[in-house]
Amino acid sequence: MQYNFSNLKTELKKVEEFLAKEYNQLNMGRASPSVLDGVSVESYGAHVSLKNVASVSIEDPKTLRIAPWDKNQIKDIERAIIASNLGLSVATDDAGIRVIFPQLTTETRQTLVKVLKEKLEEARITVRRERERIWDDVQVKEKAGKMTEDEKFRAKDDLQKVVDGVNKNLEAIFGKKEKEVLG
Repeated sequence: MQYNFSNLKTELKKVEEFLAKEYNQLNMGRASPSVLDGVSVESYGAHVSLKNVASVSIEDPKTLRIAPWDKNQIKDIERAIIASNLGLSVATDDAGIRVIFPQLTTETRQTLVKVLKEKLEEARITVRRERERIWDDVQVKEKAGKMTEDEKFRAKDDLQKVVDGVNKNLEAIFGKKEKEVLG
């Protein structure tokens, strides 16, 4: 009996997507609307995503323009961006809010690389957990007689190949982002 790794591959794909999404939400010194994806604004008594109360566009390479659909929410949006602690400058004008991305210093870049490494390690831990879960399942199947010992070791080799491939992809995502940060 060949072990089916399709569920594992699906879960590991989610880990790769999670890492890429986490990296996109980090301030890299260039205006990117995805940095504000995690910001929630109090709107009429409920916390909602910023993109549900305003349009976000790129004004220039260092500035985002936020145009709220209800001008009465400008102060709430401004408060939410400041509270999100993203290290961004906020300026309010009659058309809405300008979010300015500061120039990255060498120290800021090094700090960002540390954050990138932490996120990479979180993803690796998740991959290891998934690998252990599958390996435990393979061993249970072997003990139950649903799998021979040869099939168990073949499944172990196949499992390791899948995990190695995912770890290589995670490293590639990290490497690309690290190069972007260090310029």
